[in-house]
Amino acid sequence: MDRLSGHKLFRKTGNVVPSEMALEDKKIILYFFSARWCPPCRAFLPILVDFYSELVKEEEPIEIIFVSGDDNQDEMKTYMKEHHGDWLAIQQGTALASDLKKQYKVTGMPSVIVVTKDGQLISRSGRSEITDNGVKIFQNWLTAAKAS
Repeated sequence: MDRLSGHKLFRKTGNVVPSEMALEDKKIILYFFSARWCPPCRAFLPILVDFYSELVKEEEPIEIIFVSGDDNQDEMKTYMKEHHGDWLAIQQGTALASDLKKQYKVTGMPSVIVVTKDGQLISRSGRSEITDNGVKIFQNWLTAAKAS
């Protein structure tokens, strides 16, 4: 959370939310690095949408934050409106987005980085873990978060 403190996040509806409020009761944060121009990203999205929807329905303490690799804000917003779930996003092209990519050593997309609320790394392999295990992986992440 320290990395996000003081920043505003937004939803695909355009609603802007202070990060502290949006993540107040969350224990697991997924940074989703993706872009509209990336075919593997678009192929993974239905899996991620189902994963997120099921966990939110169960009121699990999880949030996804989209970090865009799109060329501009309009591309990002179109991608979100057409394909994304109702998760949060960081403004495209910001220093925060660039810093997160560097901090978590993201070199390709799609990439899902799983962290605790305070930014402790749980997994760099969130995409494959979600694809292989579905919502069952969430309990493993919670256990890892408690141990850190």
